[in-house]
This record gives sequence, structure tokens and C-alpha cells, in this order.
Amino acid sequence: MTDRIRIELGKRSGQLCVRELRITVGDVLSWLAAGMTEQEILDDYPDLEAEDFPEVYDFAAHMGRRVAL
Repeated sequence: MTDRIRIELGKRSGQLCVRELRITVGDVLSWLAAGMTEQEILDDYPDLEAEDFPEVYDFAAHMGRRVAL
């Protein structure tokens, strides 16, 4: 976890959320994968902050290194 990526019991079934929001890391990554830009996401979800994106990317990069085939 980081200062911006957290698990809070009782929120979004224990999924990793951005700060105290109900927006998960998976939500953000899914929107980006669907072609949304960071600015479009910020426009649609004004509680997110531009500083949240590097934390989401960093977390995803670290998790990607843990994949074992």
C-alpha cells in the first residue's frame, strides 16, 4: 500500500482503493485501458487528483512483477 492506495475494510469488498474514495485501482486501470485519458477521468471523477495516477501506475507495475507462470 501507499499513501494513496489503500484497503479499507467494508469498502468495495476489500479492493484496493484510491485514498478514501470508493474508486478502485482496477477502476482507474480499466478506464485507461478503455481509452480514456487522465484528464477525461479527472473530469468525470473530480474527487480524483492528478497525483493519484502515478501511484496507480506504480502499484500496477509492482504487482505485474509478482506474476508467476
